[in-house]
Amino acid sequence: MKLTDWINLALLGISLYVLWRFRQIVLLIFAAVVLVTALNSLTRLFVRTYGWPRDRALLVTSAFVALGGFIFLGLVFPLFASQFQELLELTPKGFAVLTGWFDDFRANPPDWFPDQDIQLIPDFSELLRQVTNISTTVFGNFLSFFSSSVAILLQVLLLLVLTLMILANPPAYRGLLLRMFPSSYRQRADDILTRCESALMSWLGGVALSSMFVGTLSFVGLIILGVPYAFAHAVLAGMFNFIPNLGPTLSAIFPIFVALLQSPGKALAVLVLYVVIQNVESYWFTPMTMQKQVSLLPAATLIAQIFFTTFLGPLGLILALPLAVVCKTWIEEAWIKDVLDRDGPSDSALTPPPPSPFLGHR
Repeated sequence: MKLTDWINLALLGISLYVLWRFRQIVLLIFAAVVLVTALNSLTRLFVRTYGWPRDRALLVTSAFVALGGFIFLGLVFPLFASQFQELLELTPKGFAVLTGWFDDFRANPPDWFPDQDIQLIPDFSELLRQVTNISTTVFGNFLSFFSSSVAILLQVLLLLVLTLMILANPPAYRGLLLRMFPSSYRQRADDILTRCESALMSWLGGVALSSMFVGTLSFVGLIILGVPYAFAHAVLAGMFNFIPNLGPTLSAIFPIFVALLQSPGKALAVLVLYVVIQNVESYWFTPMTMQKQVSLLPAATLIAQIFFTTFLGPLGLILALPLAVVCKTWIEEAWIKDVLDRDGPSDSALTPPPPSPFLGHR
């Protein structure tokens, strides 16, 4: 390797180390970029549709966002906060009921249950302790992160400031990012950024629609079943839907424990309701609404969630899917197409293999 190659490698290592040390700020910047992508698309829609100058379209976009924020804080949030506070008080009671039933089952098993198999059922408290240890290892201090209201407020304010600053002039920040690439690759990098923007918009649009769909069905279903605090449960179901795989499971915990205080049958009905909603959303609503789906394999999505949560903390869990979308786009374009497929497929890949003498000819 030449001296310049070693220098470039050293600079790359230093840059990665600096990014790692300031990873929380980098994640907030990435979250701001995701928000800017959505708001900038709405701004460009106003420009194309009505022919407005960008300043006027940006002002209208900001007004829509502010109006939505005021409606949420004035109408939705107070009702959710009051119900959620009572929900937090009822959930431990439902959990205690479940623990009591589990312990009674171990102490007095039914006649049809084999006596030799009752010893194979672990103690519920020990099982809970093991699950808690695993959850703590995977998710870190997720709950303690959200328990600090001051930290949340400061991070939200920083996120809003970054979003507004970048949204004021996105091409300037995009040009600054492109200058970090070699001049011969800047046009290609700009094309990849465009593809990333398209993929992020596809994900944002699809997950927003599916979250509203899940929240609405959850509210209607819980009202029919007579489960208390249906509105808070529905809002949580919509919010947790932004976290694939793990989100639906987390959103079902609260209503199941609350329903346990009424009857085991109602808790089972709530479980069935959430399973049905998630299957309808996954196999019917999302494929129907997302014309341009982000093709991420379920196992790859789960691995990305565990990876980003383990190394980046709670923000990594929240931003796992958009991070996976962007990483997937860059790997496909910059690595697979521009490096691995640069010389085209090999002759051996295009030529079919000769027939096996052991299998004969058809």
